Amino acid sequence: MRPFAYATTTDRKAASATLVQDPHARFIAGGTNVLDLMKDDVEGPSVLVDINALPYHAIERTVKGIRIGALARMNDVADHPDVKALAPAVSSALAQSASAQLRNMASIGGNIMQRTRCAYFRDVATSCNKRSPGSGCTAIGGENRQHAVLGTSDHCICTNASDFAVAFLALDGVVQTIGANGVARTIPAGHFHVLPNPDPAIETVLHAGEMIVALDIPASAVARNSTYLKVRDRASYQFALVSAAAGLTLEGGTIREARLALGGVAPVPWRASAAEAMLVGHAPSRKLFEAAAKTALVGAVGRGKNDFKIALAQRAIVRALATVGGVA
Repeated sequence: MRPFAYATTTDRKAASATLVQDPHARFIAGGTNVLDLMKDDVEGPSVLVDINALPYHAIERTVKGIRIGALARMNDVADHPDVKALAPAVSSALAQSASAQLRNMASIGGNIMQRTRCAYFRDVATSCNKRSPGSGCTAIGGENRQHAVLGTSDHCICTNASDFAVAFLALDGVVQTIGANGVARTIPAGHFHVLPNPDPAIETVLHAGEMIVALDIPASAVARNSTYLKVRDRASYQFALVSAAAGLTLEGGTIREARLALGGVAPVPWRASAAEAMLVGHAPSRKLFEAAAKTALVGAVGRGKNDFKIALAQRAIVRALATVGGVA
């Protein structure tokens, strides 16, 4: 680990100004991601700015839904009664993330910002365009069982690691930020992460010094009837091979609204909008869900060792939709 400075702050403006003045400075809250990257020598911040004293810890029910402060801890969000009632997919996704000890430390804002778990990204002895732009992507011809089948490029085939971000995307979540210039932004979850083409090193739309202050989940019937399914190699402390967040609004035996997002299959949380559209107006059935699952994986490309993910993701979609659709 390279030497670094550490500073605490109670001033958001000062914290943001530090990151604008020094592009190698980083915010730290729970630190469960950035400290890992520092230990692996993937990142070497000049200074860590501890923002835990800022007033962004609350989890509140509002007239529009749920507002989660960016510094709220993952376990607190997962266990919150309003989250369980109004957005069960989010509660479930968080409960299946990491370990209890890590969830007690990790902030929700940090979770949505976490970087890929690609082994080549974390191994500085290998080539990785995300870590060292222009060096190549060892995963494309290497050990790629864990890697993406959707949204890839010739530059990068990594996957996004966040369970929460998948459920958040499916439920039309919104990221609230304040820039270093004091300007607030409202960023829909579907526009927050960036695909790795042409530059895999750019992962979100955040500007220098811009801080996430809250994450909003709109209240809706589809959010209340939602679920999160995670398929992994072992039952705990394991990242998803594939995951599916699904929600349906049913009226008179017909699907009126549908939400579907996938994890473990793309460099960003992946919204299956075409599959959602084909579900609306039909009665729930396994045949319908199987057709939607095939639509969701149109364009998927395996790289050899991860070919199985295409069929696995389709099965996960069918199972998640069957859960919220009441289909045996």
